[in-house]
Amino acid sequence: MLILLPPSEGKSHPARGASLDLATLAFPTLTTARERVVEALIETCSGPEAGRILGLGPTQAAEIGHNRELWEAPTARADRIYTGVLYDALDLASLPTPARSRATRWLAITSSVFGFLRPADRIPAYRLSGDVTLPGLGGVAAHWRAALATTAPEAVGDGLLIDLRSQTYVNFWKPPADLAPATATVRVLHDVAGRRTVVSHFNKATKGHLVRALLDEGAQPKTPTALGEVWSDLGWDVEVGMPGPGGTRLDVVVSDPLQGHSRR
Repeated sequence: MLILLPPSEGKSHPARGASLDLATLAFPTLTTARERVVEALIETCSGPEAGRILGLGPTQAAEIGHNRELWEAPTARADRIYTGVLYDALDLASLPTPARSRATRWLAITSSVFGFLRPADRIPAYRLSGDVTLPGLGGVAAHWRAALATTAPEAVGDGLLIDLRSQTYVNFWKPPADLAPATATVRVLHDVAGRRTVVSHFNKATKGHLVRALLDEGAQPKTPTALGEVWSDLGWDVEVGMPGPGGTRLDVVVSDPLQGHSRR
């Protein structure tokens, strides 16, 4: 099973730790592609147009400085670097040991700099959105589409793909048609008096809770329908859509947007 997570814009900055070593990261077939992004980002951030290219304002100049130091900056586990709503709800560090072990095997974080990462991969903090075009590299999404074309299907294997990425990072790699029967996407709907809406903050928090529950339970559903049944058994209101060329969408309907535990 492969659970694809988006990155977070917010990141922690470790005060100490070994410097970046691409050879130690999971998905070693991505090493060359990673090196190209790191070098292109450092070069961009060494020039006067860095803020404009990266879409950063004057108050974010420190982010440009951090990018220039990617090779020398301290690193930490990816699941500690990425912060924000989804990662706060997921809270991998507080899971029991068996669930943390499953997270190491099942989770992959999509990264503009590193492609796919496992939670234990050690990386520095960086700032690069997935919709940026870097001089000398081109569009970040297009770069990763080429690099992930083989790596991503191999990571899925014959298990279930649970794709929780936002649209920006879906553009890095879209599952081919032959993976559609084993692909589940998730939309979180907030129900207020019968009116359903999608709210970004609540969507991220609920997805974090859903992944945490799956890791804790240890279930390994093989189909999107079976995944919906697992989450239903754990207390969520899940509606399974019709299969399509991009997989099967599961709508998770919540009245309490910050629901973090089962109602069982």
